[in-house]
Amino acid sequence: MLIPAILFFSLIAISPVESSGETKIVTSDGVELHVSIRGSGIPVLYLHGGPGSGSYWMEVFMGDLLEEHFRMIYLDQRGVGRSGSPAGGDFSLDRFIKDFEEVRLALEIDAWLTMGHSFGGILQTAYASHHADAILGMMIINGSLDMAYSFHSSWCPKASELLEIPEPLPCLDESEPLFDRWGALISDLNERDLMWKMGYTHRESLDTMNLTYRDIENWNPDFGNLFDQYDEYINDFRPVSAILSMPVLFYYGTRDWMIGPEHYQNVHFPNMMLWPADTAHMPFLENRSDLMDAIGSYLNTFGFD
Repeated sequence: MLIPAILFFSLIAISPVESSGETKIVTSDGVELHVSIRGSGIPVLYLHGGPGSGSYWMEVFMGDLLEEHFRMIYLDQRGVGRSGSPAGGDFSLDRFIKDFEEVRLALEIDAWLTMGHSFGGILQTAYASHHADAILGMMIINGSLDMAYSFHSSWCPKASELLEIPEPLPCLDESEPLFDRWGALISDLNERDLMWKMGYTHRESLDTMNLTYRDIENWNPDFGNLFDQYDEYINDFRPVSAILSMPVLFYYGTRDWMIGPEHYQNVHFPNMMLWPADTAHMPFLENRSDLMDAIGSYLNTFGFD
């Protein structure tokens, strides 16, 4: 299943961006995107998850290691964190893909690696399906390629177990909208202080992650608040993986209930390195050494060293 073709018009009216530091890149529809550029080496575009979590987590908790090997480009997506929102309210997948290409052109990068976490797996796969020539390879870190499948196969049953909800599970009732069922579980988990068990090994890790938001004034929550209006993001992108031939690292946590420890089974990138890890959803905080071992093996196996 191919994603419909996207027309890309190069309308970026900015000067070349500096090689390091923080900068703003204005898209062709006038959105100011925040980009942090750190390190040296092969350029890597980091696509955060959430939807709406921002790129700052990865920069803070993993940047010292990643930037020894890569020129990291940490992008806050439109409507997220330190980036602006579109006046016309365009948060479509087509527009996100245009953003990534416009950032690449603004940075004068011929081709780069992408690294995505969680929801970033969908963004990477969609981007690669339209601009394969610009992508040297992909590192998918605890990423979902089908959010509805992740919900039904892992999120719903694990959350119900934690909340001691008996079968038949209400969260599997297809007569109710998916995001309504999802939101109800999140609300109940938060109320009972159980949310951390979905994605962390330790309760303290959730607090550590949340503290990073204090570093950023005027956090933009728009995309996270509006995401559930876009059904296209809950399509199944796994079939697209079979037609993308660039080298892929698929790193998955065997205790990651947000994505599902068996999600990898229906992902079929032809040149894929699978890396199971005894970790939860946030390895860049809780399992840095294993994540770097996986990245190092990926670079060596596919000749990026």
